Amino acid sequence: MRNQVGQVTFLGSFEGADLPRAELPEVAFAGRSNVGKSSALNVLLRRKKAARVSGRPGRTQRINLFQIGDACIFADLPGYGFARVPDAVRAGWKPMIERYLGGRQTLKLVVLLIDVRREPQELDLDLVDGLLQAGLPCALVATKIDKLSKSQRKPTLDKLGEAFGLEGPALAFSAVTGEGRDEVWDLIELCCAR
Repeated sequence: MRNQVGQVTFLGSFEGADLPRAELPEVAFAGRSNVGKSSALNVLLRRKKAARVSGRPGRTQRINLFQIGDACIFADLPGYGFARVPDAVRAGWKPMIERYLGGRQTLKLVVLLIDVRREPQELDLDLVDGLLQAGLPCALVATKIDKLSKSQRKPTLDKLGEAFGLEGPALAFSAVTGEGRDEVWDLIELCCAR
């Protein structure tokens, strides 16, 4: 699967109701605005500009789909929480994301990205709780791990895992150094093979 990252095709931006029919396994990427979703996608896809990166939170306003060869589809979901967008736009994201998460039969994994320097917020915890109740596999990936010292990493990752009720720590990830790329791909390939 990861050997097909050279064959990435942007399928388009969708509002939910207009999503194309799903035929390949899908992996959704979710998280708060400004957590580094687009940067993480670019690192996983080994592309500088597959997903648009912006310093302005709330740049991703629709569901962006990327097809990786004939292996799977990545869905970049709009960020939640703080975003510099009109309230009406932000209000539309929640039902769009809920429809997507609840209606995609081929959805194999939701990768929840959390800024390792921030405490989990209620929105993060609610999302994981909703995914678990719906029986959707969820992986917690702690972005910006390069911002922590080596001694801070393990306790912080363990604490994040505990906060979300996970059996183990969150996965460490850095879009700057590429740390965690292989571990996230291992998990994606495992879930998509089911």
